[in-house]
Amino acid sequence: MAVTFVPRETAAGETRVSAVPETVKGMLKLGLTVEVERGAGEAAGFADAEYESAGARLVGGEARGSADIVLGIQPPPPADAKAQKAGSLLICTLVPGVALDTTKALCDAKVTAMGLEFMPRITRAQKMDILSSQATCGGYQAVLLAAVHLPKMFPLMMTAAGTLTPARVLVLGAGVAGLQAISTARKLGAVVEANDIRPVVKEQVESLGAKFVDTGTPPDAETKGGYATETTQEFLKKQRDILTEHITQADVLITTALVPGKKAPRLVTSDMRRGMKPGSVIVDMAAAAGGNVEGTVAGERVVVDGVTIIGDTNLPAQVAADASRTYARNVLAFLGEFVKDGTPNVDMENEILGAVTIVHAGAVRHEPTAQALAAKGN
Repeated sequence: MAVTFVPRETAAGETRVSAVPETVKGMLKLGLTVEVERGAGEAAGFADAEYESAGARLVGGEARGSADIVLGIQPPPPADAKAQKAGSLLICTLVPGVALDTTKALCDAKVTAMGLEFMPRITRAQKMDILSSQATCGGYQAVLLAAVHLPKMFPLMMTAAGTLTPARVLVLGAGVAGLQAISTARKLGAVVEANDIRPVVKEQVESLGAKFVDTGTPPDAETKGGYATETTQEFLKKQRDILTEHITQADVLITTALVPGKKAPRLVTSDMRRGMKPGSVIVDMAAAAGGNVEGTVAGERVVVDGVTIIGDTNLPAQVAADASRTYARNVLAFLGEFVKDGTPNVDMENEILGAVTIVHAGAVRHEPTAQALAAKGN
């Protein structure tokens, strides 16, 4: 029986956990032995006693070194990566082009490292898609943050003191995070508009009760996997010209545009933002990737020209219980892809395993990361 270790996350601000008591039971059914570091689920509201009741063994952090499979949320620090035994598996998000020292340590330790953010968007892998599950949590939380910081209420209210008009919300990007933001803002009573470069989402936006702001469609607006692609500067200028009017009318602006593996596109310039009313709120969900909004500061909340710009970089961690549940269910589904009778069978010909494996047998399989390591002299 392979031993699976669930560590306590050490990254600043990370409150999620990669397995919950519910999924511990599922891992046991796969024939795995499950060890959970004491306190691993505490910040997300899952007590050690719950893990024990589910059948896990509580252990210290040193158990990482003897585990066959290590689960996680964030990339481990290089020292933890080095502590894993050769031939073991690491399953987490890896951000390989950024966490180069960790990638090098995993390579040197001959650990097979799998980055769940590279999950292919095929039907069979939908239940393993952490990007979608965590984007859902992030889109929800983005709206709540905006509601807290906006100095007016979201819904239309008819009161004895007169009518209070509803908040106007504009969402840029109608992927999973954007659609969840639209849904949440509508449920709170806001008037919502949304824009996306992919015309296919117009119907989805309107089905949620929002107005679609059409800025035209660039060629090759999305990849075969359903992700938005990087657009030309000419198209961005046209898009900005159309959006400026809608931005100046918005009380809340939520931006969600990301291009996998690249810096986030700059959708909103300072000139566009200056037209917003004092007291307005921007939540830039792309802050960690450079931001969609000029003036966003990653990890901070700033006020510029009277507009609050929220650059929180880990919104799912702010709803840690449900974010952990959904992430853990994704992980369990992924384990079910290649673990049979307690034994992992890592076959690089498997289209899912091949897509997510970044490091294997002492070599970096992710070409951009291999190039970055070579440029660094590693």
